[in-house]
Amino acid sequence: MEHLQLLSGTINSAWERLRMGFSSALQGRASHEALLSRQDCELRLMDTIRRCLQLRVRCDREYAAGLGQVVAQAQKWERAEDMAGSLIAQAWSTMMDETESLSRLMRANAETLATTVIDKLNALATEKRASRKIYQDEQARMALEITRYQESVSKLKAEYEKNLEVYKIAKARYEDQYVKGKAGRKLEEVKERYVKACRRLHNAHNEYVLLLLEASQYERDFRTVLLPALLEYQQLVQEDMIERWCAIMRSAAELTSFSTEKHLEIQSRVNGSISAITTDGEYREFTDRHKSQPPPPVSFLFDYQMVEEYSGRLKPEALAVDDLTIGNLRMRLADLETRLADVRTVLAEKRKQLSQHDAEVECLKKQQDSVNRLFVIRRASEILRKDIRETQCTEQKLQRLTKLIRTPLDELGGADAPKAVEDMGDMSPQPERPLVDEDWFHGVLPREEVVRLLVNDGDYLVRQTTRNDETQVVLSVAWGGHKHFIVQTTSDGQFRFEGPSFPTIQELISYQHECGLAVTNKSGAVLRQAILRERWELNNDDVELLEKIGRGNFGDVYKARLQLTSELVAVKTCKVTLPDEQKRKFLQEGRILKQYDHPNIVRFIGIAVQKQPIMIVMELVPGGSLLSYLRSKQHGSSLDVGAQLAMCRDTAAGMAYLEEKNCIHRDLAARNCLVGMHNMVKISDFGMSREEEEYIVSDGMKQIPIKWTAPEALNYGKYTSLCDVWSYGILAWEIFSRGQSPYSGLSNTKAREMIDSGYRMPAPDGTPDAMYRLMLRCWEYQPENRPHFAEIFTQVNGLFMGVAGPDVLHN
Repeated sequence: MEHLQLLSGTINSAWERLRMGFSSALQGRASHEALLSRQDCELRLMDTIRRCLQLRVRCDREYAAGLGQVVAQAQKWERAEDMAGSLIAQAWSTMMDETESLSRLMRANAETLATTVIDKLNALATEKRASRKIYQDEQARMALEITRYQESVSKLKAEYEKNLEVYKIAKARYEDQYVKGKAGRKLEEVKERYVKACRRLHNAHNEYVLLLLEASQYERDFRTVLLPALLEYQQLVQEDMIERWCAIMRSAAELTSFSTEKHLEIQSRVNGSISAITTDGEYREFTDRHKSQPPPPVSFLFDYQMVEEYSGRLKPEALAVDDLTIGNLRMRLADLETRLADVRTVLAEKRKQLSQHDAEVECLKKQQDSVNRLFVIRRASEILRKDIRETQCTEQKLQRLTKLIRTPLDELGGADAPKAVEDMGDMSPQPERPLVDEDWFHGVLPREEVVRLLVNDGDYLVRQTTRNDETQVVLSVAWGGHKHFIVQTTSDGQFRFEGPSFPTIQELISYQHECGLAVTNKSGAVLRQAILRERWELNNDDVELLEKIGRGNFGDVYKARLQLTSELVAVKTCKVTLPDEQKRKFLQEGRILKQYDHPNIVRFIGIAVQKQPIMIVMELVPGGSLLSYLRSKQHGSSLDVGAQLAMCRDTAAGMAYLEEKNCIHRDLAARNCLVGMHNMVKISDFGMSREEEEYIVSDGMKQIPIKWTAPEALNYGKYTSLCDVWSYGILAWEIFSRGQSPYSGLSNTKAREMIDSGYRMPAPDGTPDAMYRLMLRCWEYQPENRPHFAEIFTQVNGLFMGVAGPDVLHN
């Protein structure tokens, strides 16, 4: 009972003492490493003690022989430099020195020693390892937070500077337009870019100011509250463990004590060495030896240089409250107020828990048999105190951020927010000619198309490309091949190659053309002849997309309106993400279509490649897809033989025209034909077409419409216009079957096998015999035995006239 009272007194004095050792002396990085190393040594010592006590139990059972092993094992522990001055280590050394004298008398309390003391020591070691990890993780987390704030401030500062540069350029251009006295749509575009740049700048400014305050608050809290609290808590935990360690060793000493005078003398020396252990003395030498300076403060200050040349309302350390930012600031304030309320709720709950723990501690102090529970509750209380300090820091940070935003909003009251962009007057300046209006600028035209246009040395054009999500302007020149030069942008926003810089790309290209000098010394390329946009190259802004009406192989299809003529058109778009090879294939359809003019071929209007997405503009055919038309109950079921023959005749007329032009369609089918006024059929979708008499596929059979394709094309990849004749026979079958699927129920492979064996589809119900015989001729296995389209048109037209009569007007 006497030793329990003494232990309780030691605990109370340690607990009530003001702890300033760790928190003030060990804030530096070296101290942090030393503290971790000290705990590692303590764990190794603790492990040594555990092994020694286990041997001690065996020694008590095996008498003197076992005690000899205890002494030998104890001598294996090397006293590390980090344990210099440790009272625990000194006491343990004394105990082992006296153990040899007790070699014949250690049996009595062996079982108690094994079942209590060693278990407590194991539990203490486990807790000490966990405490070390918690301390290391917490210290690393706070250090990482400082680093994160530094990186965030640096990144946001760079973004601020970038937005400031963009703002300066946009403002200069806007002011320049007014000075020049220009006006119109282009002025509005320049002003819109200026307003957007101003908005981005002001928002970036606000984010920078808020982050600086947040970072400064956290850095100050880190140095003055969080890190000292962590170290103070760590010292408490370590001293608490020293007390328990001392109690464990005292128990071990008592259990190995005997009542003889000799043994009492030995035990007295052991008890004396343990009594010399004090919580404040254990780490005194360690603290003095590893004392370091606190980490230097990190400065988070607004960089005044960024706004020295800014003529607007942005002020250092202050938020920009204007018509461009007020909405964002109000949302930010609402979010901060919600977070602040949540933090205060958590803080109140933690304070309530701490009050309950403190009350329980006072009760446990009066109960001498509740030492273990007292340790647990006090430890929990210290954890809560540390959490409360950290939560208070968060509360103060949120309070300051909230005040920074709320104060200027309250001052504004119900008044309208001031305008960020000042009106420069009622002048009517004309904007400078934009790059897209230059006839030699071809927009996002793919490189393969550019190469096709640049034929002679000195031919050149300017285009736009995207690399790594960055838009670049490129000068392409034919010179001993084809060379492509990226227009460089200087730090002051001008443009150049290797020579002088100019304020606009137009002036740069004009200079390069007129001076006759090489674009770069290495290339030697000289600009001689500008390749202008062809008449069918449209501006993307002149095409107004109205509604999506379908989807193609490369992108969506829209109903649109041409701004200049108000004509309704159909527009095929190409996905921005497709590689240049796919975009080249997409534009190939437009290149093929633009040279054809026939009533049964969809009319080409133009392409738009000034910017993404690139477009092919064609006439809008109101009836839509022929396949959908045939399958619809409204139209398909009402078609008579005359109307069906008319559709076959229209298709034959269009294909005869293509055959004369040496164009192989390669994908003729009802799905790729359109229905216009009076059921007129127009051939469309030239994405797989080729402009040659014979074409050999060399890239495999991907995306080949198997059931519409002639055997020689499937077997040998060889395409001619007679392959389109085979497909025409399938198309005619689709028309008379009202849109049924050919070879229904057969897989592609099975259909090919049956065709090769001589199978041909039967005639759909109601098909004229002469028409079915023509289908069979189209399906001749040998292509030379098939009719050409001119002959097909003559036969189908004769059948149509025979059914409809000579007075029928069509086409």
